[in-house]
Amino acid sequence: MKARRLTLSQRRQLAGVVFALPALALVIGLIGVPIGQAVYYSFTQWDGITTTWIGPSTWSQAFHNSDLWTALKNNAALLIWVPVALGLPLAIAVLLHQRVAGWKIFRSIYFLPTAISWVVLGLVAERFFAYQGTLNSIIHAIGLSGVTTNMLGNESTALSALGITFVFTMIGTNTMLFLTGLATLDPSLEEAARIDGAGRWRIFRHITLPHLSRFIQLAFVMTVIALFSALFSLIFVMTGGGPGYATTTMEFLIYQTGFSQGQFGTAALYGLILFAITGVVGIVQLRLIGSDL
Repeated sequence: MKARRLTLSQRRQLAGVVFALPALALVIGLIGVPIGQAVYYSFTQWDGITTTWIGPSTWSQAFHNSDLWTALKNNAALLIWVPVALGLPLAIAVLLHQRVAGWKIFRSIYFLPTAISWVVLGLVAERFFAYQGTLNSIIHAIGLSGVTTNMLGNESTALSALGITFVFTMIGTNTMLFLTGLATLDPSLEEAARIDGAGRWRIFRHITLPHLSRFIQLAFVMTVIALFSALFSLIFVMTGGGPGYATTTMEFLIYQTGFSQGQFGTAALYGLILFAITGVVGIVQLRLIGSDL
């Protein structure tokens, strides 16, 4: 019996599958297997050496843990800084796009935090917000000694200090992203709008902002994911999660539960919750982007 020859389309599909297999195996090995292990350990009591199977009750116990809800509340409270982390870089990018005097130097200055380790930025911020730090020195210098503050030592202000530092760390990345978007904007559109009598605000609202919608969406999802999964170094050097649990976020709670308390099974469970949160953010954002296509 003569073997049936594959069509060109079928051969291309087969070639695509063959070439994708190594990458698929790498993804499964580096991502799928660890996630599967985390799921298993989330149902156990694991101290890093011995494992005892507990079952689904570990999840119910975790959700009755006030520390988990405190961490989630802190993450939710930090979301109020996301508009600032987007709006400020957007304003800076628009100004730099206007080629103001010294714009190349300012572009380098605003991008500088991106090139510096967040640990270093956290140490600088810790010194800035400390009781005897730079902020209070400035307050004293302008004659406002009566409003001296200890932001990192006060539960009501420590999270705000962390949020301000986070905004500072994101300025460079988001500014460069918005500048990239502005560079793709056709100058003739703005020129035509000016000829028609449109002012700067109308040009920004009706031409610049719609053109940057994709870049704003990308910056939004990057900023939110960073807020949930990249604050560890800042928290570790600035507050250590304190005072109390005032600056303990989900990722820092995972560290505390696993490496400080030795409860690696519970830490794996918290890690899955954090993974689910960031996954939902990504999926929602992809759907929002897809709805605009």
